[in-house]
Amino acid sequence: MSTVELPRLQRGLFIGGAWREESSTGTTFDVVAPASEEHLATLPAASAEDVDAAVRAAHAAFEGAWGRLSGADRGKLMYKLAELMERDLEVFVTLEALDVGRPAFEPRAVDIPNAIDVVRHFAGWADKIEGRLIDALPNFGRPRHSYTLREPLGVVAAITAWNVPTMLACWKLAPALAAGNTVVLKPAEDAPLTALHLAALVEEAGFPAGTLNVVTGLGPVAGAALVAHPGVDKVSFTGSLEVGREIGVQCAREFKRCTLELGGKSPQIVLADADVAAVVPGIAGGFLANQGEVCAAGTRIFVARSLYDDVVEGVGEIARSVVLGDPFDAATQMGALINARQRDKVMSYISAGVEEGARLVAGGERPDRPGYFVAPTVFADGTNDLRIAREEIFGPVGLLVPFDDVAEAVRAANDTRYGLAAYLWTSDVSAAHTLARQVKAGTVWVNGAGAPDARLPWGGLKQSGVGRELGYAGIEANTEEKVVTVVL
Repeated sequence: MSTVELPRLQRGLFIGGAWREESSTGTTFDVVAPASEEHLATLPAASAEDVDAAVRAAHAAFEGAWGRLSGADRGKLMYKLAELMERDLEVFVTLEALDVGRPAFEPRAVDIPNAIDVVRHFAGWADKIEGRLIDALPNFGRPRHSYTLREPLGVVAAITAWNVPTMLACWKLAPALAAGNTVVLKPAEDAPLTALHLAALVEEAGFPAGTLNVVTGLGPVAGAALVAHPGVDKVSFTGSLEVGREIGVQCAREFKRCTLELGGKSPQIVLADADVAAVVPGIAGGFLANQGEVCAAGTRIFVARSLYDDVVEGVGEIARSVVLGDPFDAATQMGALINARQRDKVMSYISAGVEEGARLVAGGERPDRPGYFVAPTVFADGTNDLRIAREEIFGPVGLLVPFDDVAEAVRAANDTRYGLAAYLWTSDVSAAHTLARQVKAGTVWVNGAGAPDARLPWGGLKQSGVGRELGYAGIEANTEEKVVTVVL
């Protein structure tokens, strides 16, 4: 493992515009580099008391300095934040590569530019959030002037996952801030480092104290306290279905707004007219990018039988050629999984695939080296009923299944409790549009894949979650519409 110096890092809680080096209880947790198993940082583990202080600070800012700013002034601060993020792009890249264990080229090319773009996009919305003029019926014979205002909710709790931490944090805080809310961000304990640097840049940009607060800590303590806090007006969560279900129930009890993005088991459908040589790299990337730790990973790959053998061979060859290693080595194409628990979970799914009769085409082993690595793994000749086809693995494991009829492929693609994304590979434009309507997913890609764009709504169907982020849907999700009627 190469020696990469950890950038200067704030190591405390960021509450009310001030850094606290210790939690109220003095408890801490360690952050470990997944690719080397080396210690990165020891951070304070926020208590319920710390969370309460953060929510109170956010509420004070909402009622005070931040709440008094015009949309234009909010936008200026957000543009300044984007500039500082761009200046510190390599800091974010280094922190994320170390913290998540992924190759540095991925956050450099995709995640950090996406996060910056999201902040800039919503900075532009800050002074353009408008209500509606409505031609309502007379009130007992008297005309009335009715219109709506779109107003911020208040304090937004943002709880993020560890797989793409900078991008997810910005997806949540940017629309919330643009709409005039304040935020308490609780990053995943496995990858909290970029959230701390983001807080430092918010401070440097001159945001009023309490506008953004960051509480590092453990989900069952800090996360649970944040969700349950009566001063929180909305919870935005990205993570596991199991935790999301608990959050949804808690929010429902209090009629608290929530947005939940809970992962998926996304299908890829390869039609008979697809160009195998052209699409195989995209198919492989669909479940291997970021070590497969992607909520929208296309792990169920349905292939027209006439192309099946060639696609299996091509995807298997790519998987076998992937170079695992040091995130900062230019030759590295894939990094490590986030922790030993996740590595062992992925290995258990690989064992289940073998035991249930799928053919192991590539991978399946755990490299003998430091770090939480799993070799890129390809299964073929299975069915949509296998565990590896039904359950989210969150690792570099894909299953290829042949089909004879397109309708059969669509039925199999939709036969899942998830519905986040889907991928179609075809040269037939008519088929692409037709199948895009038939596949049940929040986002459908045709002949490509990539990170969600700031201008497009993002979210899933079924158990992939509730609500949308990004696009104008992100503004709507962070505001309420108020009706004003004046009887003339």
